[in-house]
Amino acid sequence: MSGFKPENFADRLKRAKTARGAAIEKFQATTQAPEDPAKLAERQAALAARDAKAAERDAARRAKLADAAAAKLAKAEADRLAKQNEALRSVEEDAARKAARDARYAARKARK
Repeated sequence: MSGFKPENFADRLKRAKTARGAAIEKFQATTQAPEDPAKLAERQAALAARDAKAAERDAARRAKLADAAAAKLAKAEADRLAKQNEALRSVEEDAARKAARDARYAARKARK
């Protein structure tokens, strides 16, 4: 019966080195191979579609932000006008109260 002869460390290193070399050659062969024009066109079409979709999303986001800013500006303007109208109304009410008070005072003076 022959015994099992394990491989030594040097053999394992040599086998790993040749496997690495084969993997590198395989990778280089695929990267340097001429591209199939159909695959290349398909990839470029997919890239263009992706870019168009991203641009569409960006435009929609910008439009939404612009709408929000316009709504915020319109609300601020409406609030300002409401405050201004309230101030005018209080001035008019004060003037009406003063005129009524002056009329009562003049009526009292006329009775005396």
